[in-house]
Amino acid sequence: MAHTVPTVPLSGRPRDPSAAMRHWYERELGWATMPGEPLRLVTGLRFDVLEVPAEAGFAALRHLGPGSPVALHGGRMRLLVAAGSADELPGLLDWLEWGALALDLTATGAGGHMEAPRPPGWNPAGRPSGRSGSPGAWPLPLGRTGSQGAAVWLRPPEPRCEIELLLPTLSALGGGGGAPDLVRLVDTMATQCHRVRLRRACAQALAFS
Repeated sequence: MAHTVPTVPLSGRPRDPSAAMRHWYERELGWATMPGEPLRLVTGLRFDVLEVPAEAGFAALRHLGPGSPVALHGGRMRLLVAAGSADELPGLLDWLEWGALALDLTATGAGGHMEAPRPPGWNPAGRPSGRSGSPGAWPLPLGRTGSQGAAVWLRPPEPRCEIELLLPTLSALGGGGGAPDLVRLVDTMATQCHRVRLRRACAQALAFS
């Protein structure tokens, strides 16, 4: 079944761009938002967020289900995972023997928030782009390091879906059955974060040699 990208409807959409974005997230997706600007999504209710450097995150995408939302912002990748995953992360890193290392891997859960990416098909003026809803019809960030401007969806969320069913959960250490698995996802991201850290350290050493 082909993956379709939701777009902001033309009818019934508030004229103010910010209000239209809030309307899309709250009405179309059923996600809670924070008051004020910029628009922020409440974490810990429908989803938690794992954040890594984009170059580390791309290697982990294979461990996500096809409907798992992923956002890019300023060279960072934000992977939306099941609510409660943020609480599991410290113990999981220790169990995977990554806990003693300083990894550029963070989690945001209950009580937190993330900046809301522009909805698919959304242009800076706050109007639908007029493009179709196919995955190739909306602009992806250039390169593999992420957008340097506003947050954007690499894999957008789909309306009217129970997001918890689309995202990996820690059902058992090691998982099984080929299902999306938080253990494999975190282990891959930790490995890639460590490699990114080593590459940057080597580059810095060479620059000062």
